[in-house]
Amino acid sequence: MKPLIIVSGLGYTGYKIYNLLKQQGANVVGINNRPIATQVDDQIIVGDLRSPIVLIEAGIKQASTIVLASGDDALNVAILTQARILNSKIRIVNRIYNHTLGARLDKTLTDHFSMSVPSLAAPIFAFAASGNQAIGHLKLFEQTWALHEEVITKEHPWHGLSLAQLWDNLDQMLIYYLPKNSEMDLVSAVVNNQVLELGDHLILANKAKVKPKRSFFLFRWLKVFFNINTYKQYAQSIIMVTLTLLTLIFLATFTYLCVNWEISPVDALYFSVGMITGAGGKEEVAESAPDVIKIFTAIMMIVGAGIVGICYALINDFVLGSRLKQFWDAARVPTKNHYLICGLGNVGMEILRELHQQGHEIVVIESDHNNRFLRSVRSLGIPVIVEDASLADTLQAANIQGANAIVVSTSNDMINVEIALTVKALTPKIPVILRVQDNQFAESVKQVFQFENVLSPTELATYSFAAAALGGRILGNGMTDDLLWVSLATMITPNHPFCEKFIKEIATEADFVPLYIARGRENIHGWNLLNAQLTNNDVLYLTMPATKLDQLWRVSSSSPLLISR
Repeated sequence: MKPLIIVSGLGYTGYKIYNLLKQQGANVVGINNRPIATQVDDQIIVGDLRSPIVLIEAGIKQASTIVLASGDDALNVAILTQARILNSKIRIVNRIYNHTLGARLDKTLTDHFSMSVPSLAAPIFAFAASGNQAIGHLKLFEQTWALHEEVITKEHPWHGLSLAQLWDNLDQMLIYYLPKNSEMDLVSAVVNNQVLELGDHLILANKAKVKPKRSFFLFRWLKVFFNINTYKQYAQSIIMVTLTLLTLIFLATFTYLCVNWEISPVDALYFSVGMITGAGGKEEVAESAPDVIKIFTAIMMIVGAGIVGICYALINDFVLGSRLKQFWDAARVPTKNHYLICGLGNVGMEILRELHQQGHEIVVIESDHNNRFLRSVRSLGIPVIVEDASLADTLQAANIQGANAIVVSTSNDMINVEIALTVKALTPKIPVILRVQDNQFAESVKQVFQFENVLSPTELATYSFAAAALGGRILGNGMTDDLLWVSLATMITPNHPFCEKFIKEIATEADFVPLYIARGRENIHGWNLLNAQLTNNDVLYLTMPATKLDQLWRVSSSSPLLISR
């Protein structure tokens, strides 16, 4: 009998995970706190997700894995504790937003794997923004690799090319092979010099290109200088008040000089400044003047006190408030070849991290002055424009005309569509990567408005949760022709079913694709990989269908856990 998997919390994400596991033939039971529309063959229990009675009814004592799919971190942790009390050996896949908490839970608890929708979906958004039509990503060699699918056509440069010729390229890994006219696996195709034919599908992983960062001090200051026009909207009020103050000082100085030519211009200026600012000095300039000038002086004192007070208030607000940050951010906005991110939530922040790691220049537009990520973004040296991204003036302030692409990632679908339409009205040719929650709505929006990429984070992340539920620490995954395949790493121990066997033989038998072997400090790949014999303490990195993971990690109680990220 297949091991039991429980999915707790059947919201939008949870129910998709449940259905995908069921589609892959897993023995799965769902738990939800309220009734939902179900299919005839669904096994769903309704009740309090934290209740021991509900968990026992779902089969927690016999279950091998529980997926905590609720969007509430506190609720997931509460379910986690109850699940571990009832079954100390159960494997937990935890959807969690708090990265710090997730990392601590992973270190503290055995067989606990924290995952989040934003971090899983972000690389796909980043690849799409860079012009790479990725279907997934892998984490290998401490790098992010973009997954994409090649369909062989008559015009394709690989048509008629032998798979053996593509096998040894270390910058482009072959991940999976789906021939149109046969059932041959990738390793057998490589060994037998199989030629790519019309209709064949090939999944490949390419290294994410890292752009060298321009960190020259002079370059940064030149950017500030050339963006001097952007200062106006942030410093206009201060400039106007300062000009008014200088005008008053000039008027007073000129008046005193006209009344008494015996005083020097310096004394007249000194008295005017002291009189208007309240500092005093050289009072004899006005004491010997006519009554009209004394009345003029009194009026100037009153007006000057008001102007100086307003000026001090504006300067204080500019320096100590948020305006100085906005002023500095606006001055550092690149004129071209940058990426715009609209919406600085969990998804937007993860996309920003991915693009920043690849060395791209980024500008963020966020409407909330109290957004919790603003400090973190500015600490990375990334300018933030705190304005409404749906306004044309805001987009123009971010130099939308020179941007490489824009990622619209707020949590509101309608706001995202509005921003995207504004962008297209300003610059029709700029690539727009749009975040939409519902995948069906995403498809219709893409078709009607002809946006380049409309992506659903939940849809992108679901496969990773399902793959993790089926076995081990997942390095990446993908979906091709209703087949969920995963990339993972497995430690070879004496009781492992692959121990002492040659890669070329077991890859064909078990239908997996070897990526490389980590043996001590050495990595074995290419043709040496196919001829290698697995030994104790080897770490084998591979891809295989999720439905066949049982043969790797359920061999015996001492079977190795899948490792690494």
